[in-house]
Amino acid sequence: MIENIKPMDIEKRSFEIITELLGDTQLEPENELVIKRVIHTTADFEYMQNLVFSDHAVQKGIEALRNGCDIVTDTQMAKSGINKTILGKLGGQVHCFMSDPDVAAEAKDRGITRAIVSMERAAKLEKPCIFAIGNAPTALISLHEQMEAGLLNPALIIGVPVGFVNVVESKELIIESGVPHIVARGRKGGSNVAAAICNAMLYQILR
Repeated sequence: MIENIKPMDIEKRSFEIITELLGDTQLEPENELVIKRVIHTTADFEYMQNLVFSDHAVQKGIEALRNGCDIVTDTQMAKSGINKTILGKLGGQVHCFMSDPDVAAEAKDRGITRAIVSMERAAKLEKPCIFAIGNAPTALISLHEQMEAGLLNPALIIGVPVGFVNVVESKELIIESGVPHIVARGRKGGSNVAAAICNAMLYQILR
């Protein structure tokens, strides 16, 4: 039967349905709103098992956002999906260097991906950053290499690239690195998931 729902109530009803479908499944309270928003975005309940959280990753992410940190993404899609109004009120902004002409030129000259150059560019930002990676495993690999070299200390890495080549392996690098992280283990993910995780934290601060 079709439900007669007012437009402003659709999201609320969607979360009610998610909660109903979860049934007796117990989610870690600190992570619950992140998991539910990813399910809301994807309609995929496997994220209950796929999402891996380091200790107090959500709490650390929220604290960084409250303190005005920036967010770096690897796609314009993720950038467009993040609530920049709330982020701006907190003193932060979203960066995506992937479409910058000089990034593309440098990547071509060096024979590497734009994602690698973008992460190198991001490492030079003066503010603490959350990295929300939804597409490029090479971005995660680059972040790992820069952390190993002592060039980068992310506030949080959201590692949710989707795909097949180096996707699983790059996520495991982040999980094993000890950096605060939220990772979608396996091949699933995407820019929409990266944005959803950012928004789930932002909405717990302001709405």
